[in-house]
Amino acid sequence: MDREATRLAASINDNGYAVLEHYLPPELLEQGRCFIEEQAARAGGEYFAIHGVEALAGSTVATLALAAPLRELMTALYRAQTGREPSPTEQVFPVVRCLQGRSGLRHSHFYHFDATAFTALLPLVIPTEGEHCGDLILFRNLRHVRFNALRNVVEKAVLHNTLSQKLVAFGVRRGWLKPLRLKLVPGNLYLFSGYRSLHANDECDPARLRATALFHFGNPHHDSALARVLLGANKRRAKLDHNGLRPVN
Repeated sequence: MDREATRLAASINDNGYAVLEHYLPPELLEQGRCFIEEQAARAGGEYFAIHGVEALAGSTVATLALAAPLRELMTALYRAQTGREPSPTEQVFPVVRCLQGRSGLRHSHFYHFDATAFTALLPLVIPTEGEHCGDLILFRNLRHVRFNALRNVVEKAVLHNTLSQKLVAFGVRRGWLKPLRLKLVPGNLYLFSGYRSLHANDECDPARLRATALFHFGNPHHDSALARVLLGANKRRAKLDHNGLRPVN
């Protein structure tokens, strides 16, 4: 596993990403698509996101997030990238995102850094026709993994705010900025450093469906009280604790 992780980490460093082709077998991919279709119908043809293993319980995505192989892979990547061990209590945090309808357009070109060192993106349903299919857009490896939580907060305040997001989106749409664009293939697993790479998805035709599962792991500030207060907005909005679980009252 460590040898494979070293190879994948080198690809992420050199190219901005790595791919494990056919990571999800066809039968599990079909199960994942059925889950997406059910949730998309409930959302009335508009954007939705589902955060955390508990909210995704019973789905293929939750099964993958809880399985030892994915956590072992991402632990090895974290070790290869940082030379450190992740927090022993940290779990893989899964998120399902579905772009559809007009509201899906508002969730495109939303450039950001992730809170975790590594992100694994698993496409489930991807349009294949038209100009805009929700490609993954990466400004690869713009910064280092920061173990100082305060420095990370300051850096994100400068690079990761509404004005900078709008400027980057404008520059990409005008063709002034030339990020890496990845055409996504359902069933492949795309690995990249979400912490280091500014990233977003291209817009998707509102009449079509784009659904992906994201697996986050390797939070360098997992045990930082400061980071819990100032970072992790998505988990707070989903009313989850810093481990991605529903708090027990």
